[in-house]
Amino acid sequence: MIDPITRRRLSYRTLFVAIGLVLIFVRLMPVDHSPGGLPGPDLTLALTLAWVLRRPEYAPALLIVLVFLLEDIMFWRPIGLWALIVLGATEFLRRREQSLRDLPFALEWALVAGLLIAMVAVKRIVLLVTMVDQPSLGLELFQMLVTLAAYPVVVLVSRVAFGLRRAAPGEVDAYGHRM
Repeated sequence: MIDPITRRRLSYRTLFVAIGLVLIFVRLMPVDHSPGGLPGPDLTLALTLAWVLRRPEYAPALLIVLVFLLEDIMFWRPIGLWALIVLGATEFLRRREQSLRDLPFALEWALVAGLLIAMVAVKRIVLLVTMVDQPSLGLELFQMLVTLAAYPVVVLVSRVAFGLRRAAPGEVDAYGHRM
């Protein structure tokens, strides 16, 4: 018999992986074959950042790395680079989750914007140092802006559809443990 808290945590972790796999599958579908199209938002990244800011225990580091490593493999990116950068960003947020609980959404959005800029900069620097071909800076900046624009929608869908909300300051679980 599994206790309700563990069951809830496992169900959200399973949901996180399932959403990540669905998003990868959707991006792999051959919808538009014309070259030169604009990139869409990185919904997997937006989802991951939103979930780590709200309930970090629902998106553990291992699952984040596995989902983004699979993305690296499927989309022919340098294997492990983006997964490592996302892991660093999510661990940065995870360490500050309790102090960010009462942050207004506008400041949270600004924090995510700064984090996205830092992530793209780190990726470009690593690719520059290793002399690997890079995507166009304009396309990467556009994707970053579109991801940032999609972030509030991802947060809203996570709240409404999946019931994911921030833990209130001082909130405890059924066993009296601080969340």
